[in-house]
Amino acid sequence: MLDLPPRIVLETSADGESLTLFGSWSAPALAQPEHWAALELSLERPASELMQASWDLRQIARLDHTGAQLLWNTWGHAWPRHVLVLDLQRSTLNRVARFTVVPPKVHRRTAKQWFLRLGEWLMGLESHGASALRLMGQLGIDLLRFLRDPSQGPWRDISGHIYRIGATALPITALVGFLIGVVLAYLMSRQLRQFGADAFIVNILGLSLVRELGPLLAAILVAGRSGSAITAQIGVMRVTEELDAMRVMGIGRGYRLVLPRALALALVMPLLAAWTTAAALLGGMLASDMALGLSPEYFLVALPKVVQPSNLWLAMAKSVVFGLLIALNGCHFGLRILPNTQSLGEGTTASVVSSITLVLLVDALFAVLFKGVGI
Repeated sequence: MLDLPPRIVLETSADGESLTLFGSWSAPALAQPEHWAALELSLERPASELMQASWDLRQIARLDHTGAQLLWNTWGHAWPRHVLVLDLQRSTLNRVARFTVVPPKVHRRTAKQWFLRLGEWLMGLESHGASALRLMGQLGIDLLRFLRDPSQGPWRDISGHIYRIGATALPITALVGFLIGVVLAYLMSRQLRQFGADAFIVNILGLSLVRELGPLLAAILVAGRSGSAITAQIGVMRVTEELDAMRVMGIGRGYRLVLPRALALALVMPLLAAWTTAAALLGGMLASDMALGLSPEYFLVALPKVVQPSNLWLAMAKSVVFGLLIALNGCHFGLRILPNTQSLGEGTTASVVSSITLVLLVDALFAVLFKGVGI
């Protein structure tokens, strides 16, 4: 009897269906693939139908915890409407039921919940837009105040931010720019050599680095490095209640916190973009010499001929806009941070992601706009 395979006999009568179980419902018997396949075919029915049927377990030769767990899972972690069991079988099933962890039910969102979620997202977007617009308006007022009386301006704060954002970023921007130039030159050289167009690497590298990649690389690095620092600094001031102290003392947050950072980034970003572009061109020039045999003298002579000065001025203008966007975005998220550490971390992460996204979007807009006017 103990070696008999587990099986289920289904009988249908006027009172409904009756399931009688035979054989050995134990781990060794259920481990046999052919036994398991036969049981799967017998139990492939909706749980509601199985729960309404009558179950007779008294003919089972052996029932251990593995078989009891299989039955309990089949019943949907509840006793069927009618079941006949022996006392030892009932105790085994009760023990399995006591220690079975019921997985949480996955609730699908209804159309109403999705609509409410959309409304919540739109309200959050409107809140961010209103705060950003208010911040830009306050920056314009503070800038007029600064221009009216420059002697009373926050020059010390501006110079400090220029050093921290600009001077300390020179090594990393130069390294990244140099490596990007090397990589681009090596990739282009493999393609240009196939067509005998080695000399055109100066055109491709010069135009792409001066007009697009140089300012974009510098802006992304500054957004990740300094944009997060701006948000974290202002957020810590919120946590330590320094912003509330400034309000009590009548010190304008925009004039002392936003204006110095915006001016510093607007001044620093064109210089960092030019620095990153120069490093990238240096890396591309050295890689071109090693991969294609183009001398640095030829590279330096051909570069001014293929890259018009308007491209450089366009890159510098874009960098100013990038700097203002990064500064305003960092201050925006910093001022919205709540006085707790979790909000500080979330705000800093959101600031970096949104700053990089804004830089890429604005760069794409610049590319489409100036292509349309023929620049």
